[in-house]
Amino acid sequence: MPAHAPSIMLAAGEASGDLHGAALCHALRAEAPGCRLFGMGGERMAAAGMDLLVDVTAVAVAGGTEALSRIPPLYRAYRRLRATLAGARRPGVLVVIDFPEFNLRLARAARQAGIPVVYFIPPQIWAWRSWRVRTIRRVISRVLAVFPFETALYRRAGVPVEFVGHPLLDALAGAPDRVAARRALGLDDRALVIGLLPGSRREEIARVLPVMREAVAAIGAARSDARFVLALAPTVEPAAVERRLGEGSPVAVARGQTHAVMRGADLLLVGSGTATLEAALLGTPMVVCYRVSRLTELMVRMLMRVPWISLPNLTLGRAVVPELYQEDATGERLGREALRLLDTPGALDTQRAAFRELQGQLGEPGVGERAARLVLAEAGTAP
Repeated sequence: MPAHAPSIMLAAGEASGDLHGAALCHALRAEAPGCRLFGMGGERMAAAGMDLLVDVTAVAVAGGTEALSRIPPLYRAYRRLRATLAGARRPGVLVVIDFPEFNLRLARAARQAGIPVVYFIPPQIWAWRSWRVRTIRRVISRVLAVFPFETALYRRAGVPVEFVGHPLLDALAGAPDRVAARRALGLDDRALVIGLLPGSRREEIARVLPVMREAVAAIGAARSDARFVLALAPTVEPAAVERRLGEGSPVAVARGQTHAVMRGADLLLVGSGTATLEAALLGTPMVVCYRVSRLTELMVRMLMRVPWISLPNLTLGRAVVPELYQEDATGERLGREALRLLDTPGALDTQRAAFRELQGQLGEPGVGERAARLVLAEAGTAP
């Protein structure tokens, strides 16, 4: 590696962070071909050329109390990365991607070592835990905002920030159209297709998929022509899903075809998370449902500053997609809400119109390239 080539550590802890981190790795290599990339991520970042020191994507969890059992592997990962930050091959810059509970601690260690820190996909301080902005001001050198309204929030707090756009704009560039998606999934173009996206974490599968299974039974009883297909996240074992669906389930499982499921479906049943924003950008109507432990629910209700849980509603600032949360997230309610949307003239089109409005708020493609240039500038190696 040439002496002037940048050395960059990246840290992502979940499937979505691994996806966006991989795009950033590709862009960094394009901008600075000799750069050294290493750190924490998953299979996608490794395939994009990052030297994978730690992978915790399989142990990422939903909620606060659910994370207790994952503390030991996360602490081991933190110690490994912290030691690297202080070692002989320390990076010129640290890029942290989402995963704020872990990454803000890692950022603190980096700043103590005199290493600048860039936050790509920062914490949603506009939705909850607004006090985190004080920590961000102390330990983050530059925030790369993915929502346009975030820039004013961070600037008011005295945090250097640049709006780069949402990385999903790049990630979805290769998504198939409806015809190609249905062909890939083996679905007739005239069929009524309901897609299931229960999540990418074990706790989400355990809590959300049984609700979706009951909803499938209710929808199937009312609409015998409906076909059901579940998008299996790469971090989820097929056996875990098949066990909860049960024998003789009408749900087909598609691994590695999430965007095909999103694009090919007429309606989606989605666990709250990044998938809701992906589906909205692809223009597919949805019902959102989510469940966490009682203690986590109490924590969330105390800390939340907004009345919604899904990113389309949060971003647009109004209730566009139905949300079923905790005790409201039952199979009967979910099935009834799905059937209401399917049977009410114009209901699906109303969502699609709102999604087109959303698409115009998230910037332009080329997010990875813009982010890479800012990362390299922070490292003092901009081309």
